[in-house]
Amino acid sequence: MSSPTFLLASLILAVAGTPASAHPGPAADESEFITVFDGQTLHGWQGDRTVFRVQDGAIVGGSLAGPVARNEFLCLEGEWADFELRLKFKLLGAGANAGIQVRSRRIPDHHEMIGYQADLGDGWWGCLYDESRRNKVLAGPPEDVRGQIVKREEWNEYRIRCQGRRIQLWINGTQTVDYTEADESLEQTGLIGLQIHGGPPSEAWYKDIRIRKLGAEDSGP
Repeated sequence: MSSPTFLLASLILAVAGTPASAHPGPAADESEFITVFDGQTLHGWQGDRTVFRVQDGAIVGGSLAGPVARNEFLCLEGEWADFELRLKFKLLGAGANAGIQVRSRRIPDHHEMIGYQADLGDGWWGCLYDESRRNKVLAGPPEDVRGQIVKREEWNEYRIRCQGRRIQLWINGTQTVDYTEADESLEQTGLIGLQIHGGPPSEAWYKDIRIRKLGAEDSGP
């Protein structure tokens, strides 16, 4: 049986591809970010207010009182192409599943979104999933270590960086994805959305949501 140290080392090398990518690199100063959730209202966000609410300074999707009927998304107003997004999240309820859509679109006359998703949930932690398009995991940590990077039913930190055709993900400081899109027909801009997945009684909590645009000078991770 592999030791925890070996597993974590394998995780870093597997997602990065090279030892040089194993470290998150110098993080941007928080003063460069703008806060896009005021902790009190859903001003600036669009979605079903019967599914999403504000509670205890966080955006909460879903309910522990009954099943979640279907996938639902709360979207930040405006489009984003090259950016770094940081937020805190936690999932409550057995079988809870959620994610953060980036460079995505709402499907007309439908509740679904199409595009890249920074995934959340057992078996999916830290993966990059292609929602309603290729419908598969594009990149992610080894399955046997995905659960080791999160604190269950506690607050965790997601860092999502999109620049050019490259998408990078970190959970709690551990890089889980370094993916470059090879299909040049896929647009690299769109909406940012918070998901609660349809299924058993569950809640997805999000807070401390902040973002900054990236320019040509922002070349590091």
